[in-house]
Amino acid sequence: MTSAAIVVEDIHKSYGDLHAVDGVSFTVGHGEFFGILGPNGAGKTTALEIVEGLREPDRGSVRLLDENPFPRNVSLLPRIGVQLQASAFFEKLTAREQLETFASLYGIGAARAREMLDLVGLTDKADTREDKLSGGQRQRLSIACALVHDPDVVFLDEPTAALDPQARRNLWDVLRAIQARGKTIVYTTHYLDEAEILCDRVAIMDRGRILALDTPAALVRGLDAPARITLDRGALTTADAAALPGADEVSEDDQALTFVTRTPAPLLTALAERGVLDGLQVRTATLEDVFLQLTGREYRA
Repeated sequence: MTSAAIVVEDIHKSYGDLHAVDGVSFTVGHGEFFGILGPNGAGKTTALEIVEGLREPDRGSVRLLDENPFPRNVSLLPRIGVQLQASAFFEKLTAREQLETFASLYGIGAARAREMLDLVGLTDKADTREDKLSGGQRQRLSIACALVHDPDVVFLDEPTAALDPQARRNLWDVLRAIQARGKTIVYTTHYLDEAEILCDRVAIMDRGRILALDTPAALVRGLDAPARITLDRGALTTADAAALPGADEVSEDDQALTFVTRTPAPLLTALAERGVLDGLQVRTATLEDVFLQLTGREYRA
């Protein structure tokens, strides 16, 4: 077995004049949580479907667990789990029955289904029909179905799309638990905050191409963006604020006094000495800032 679970080399996929995937290459290590980020239409879902073996690239190559996923590779099916953007369930079955049915397709007993219900926090909903579950519960059930056969690699396509903040956070816990079991996770999302928290590495895509690929922390460091420190309006005069060490820029509006600084430590020390820390907020660069710089337009949810 190679050191990489997935090796993608220069894949292309076009539909007429649309270059959905335009020369994408990346590797994913065993046990890695790898994110493919981008706005709608960036090409991330098409790239993922090529890696999964659901689509054939026009050119380029993919190795998934040391095998070619396309044409449909039956030997790979027990080793991969796929959760698509739109999940289809068997009608009128409960959550437990859904999982038991999926498990039976792989020759796995009902005990595994019960284990997966516990993993995704649906034990108390085991006897609830799928169409009676909330959106977040259906998403967790969909992930459980993708995991019920204990695959080595799990593909998740926007698993937190359209979920409320609480459901998203609950699903993050599930994803962390999956990785803790030694699974390789590849997922697409346009939520940059969760990618920054969950992913070991991320690839930022737009217009079918990868614009950057690294750890979230390295991408943010590479941006070399200043920090922004805000105080309640009236905490200091603009003149006093501009005289503080590290105050590269100072601006004031009806609500706040804002510092832009590349040396926040001496500025924060000076503010503490003046006793004006109440209401202070510090904002450093995030993965979203990296995204906006790379794409040159507003982030599209």
